[in-house]
Amino acid sequence: MKFISKDDINKYIGVDIEPTDWFVVNQDQINQFADCTLDHQFIHTDPVKAQGTIFGSTIAHGLLSLSMLPHFAESFGYLLEGNSIGVNYGFDKVRFINPVKVNSRIRAHAKLVSVEEKNSGQYTFKTEVVVEIEGEKKPALMAVWLAMQIVP
Repeated sequence: MKFISKDDINKYIGVDIEPTDWFVVNQDQINQFADCTLDHQFIHTDPVKAQGTIFGSTIAHGLLSLSMLPHFAESFGYLLEGNSIGVNYGFDKVRFINPVKVNSRIRAHAKLVSVEEKNSGQYTFKTEVVVEIEGEKKPALMAVWLAMQIVP
């Protein structure tokens, strides 16, 4: 994460941020996500049965790919100087475009779209994020992610 001052926010809006490092989505992670969410659909958890599908292997849950954004944000996120807390504020838009096959490498591309001071000291950051799959033309997902930062 990069610390920025409130006075410099506009310098960062609209700037493409350097892509994150690659991350491998493996079967163990997919299985753990299935256990946490109770979503054990065979396309995610049964490698043998999944071989007979159009994907030819298991695929990660779309929500697993989305849940990687906090990890990726460690590389692309901005924190306001003096920030006392930051929280996930939701999404304006999420689209799952291309499935992530087991053992694929993914990374995120991001761009800060806007920062709005909702209330005194409460800033909403809107970031466009695209999660790329190595070797694929279409990304795994595209999202407009909102985060709230509080600066006393």
